[in-house]
Amino acid sequence: MKTNAELQVDVQNAIKWEPLLHAAEIGVTAKDGVVSLTGVVDSYIKKMEAEDTAKKVIGVKALVENIEVRFPSNWAKTDAEVATEVLDALKANHYVPNDKVTAKVEDGWVTLAGELPWNYQREAAKIAIHGLSGVKGVSNNIKIKSESNGTIELSAIESTLRRSSIDDSDIDVSVSGTTVTLSGKVNSWYQKEEAGRIAWKARGICDVKNELSVEYDYLLVL
Repeated sequence: MKTNAELQVDVQNAIKWEPLLHAAEIGVTAKDGVVSLTGVVDSYIKKMEAEDTAKKVIGVKALVENIEVRFPSNWAKTDAEVATEVLDALKANHYVPNDKVTAKVEDGWVTLAGELPWNYQREAAKIAIHGLSGVKGVSNNIKIKSESNGTIELSAIESTLRRSSIDDSDIDVSVSGTTVTLSGKVNSWYQKEEAGRIAWKARGICDVKNELSVEYDYLLVL
């Protein structure tokens, strides 16, 4: 098992390896698998890249992200300007249905709201505005309201997990109404997020509670 110092160095090196990121901008601490990121970056996409990079490091069980987005003065935009660019980006994205998502901007922080039938559309809405200048953060409050009235097929989710690259031997799937709950454990953060993405593809679903814990089997990675 990695020590706190080893995990800290591994995350620092992973961040240093990414061309988009400057390691000096981001501070890393680690304790018992919980990694905290701090610092100041000049774009929201850098903030997200640092978070995604840390998640992929073996040994990271949870992430605390306190990176601040601060733009140079010559990059400053009004909230109205940011809102216009956000709406244009959503309209240009063919995965996001027109006029189904609203956006509120306050001091550069974008809050998305509305209702969509599929989670991939909700994710596409958030990704569409990641790289916009002037965006400091995003709250994705879009609700999923499935257009299907059918019963969620538990067996279909379980069989799809088995077909995937995920080790599903310790994953339990339960269905209650339009909500799917994933519990148990997986060997990496990637597997946890991938299991959630697979569950979200079930027809008739409105919510996924991903309660999977990340427990690394170090014998598999040595």
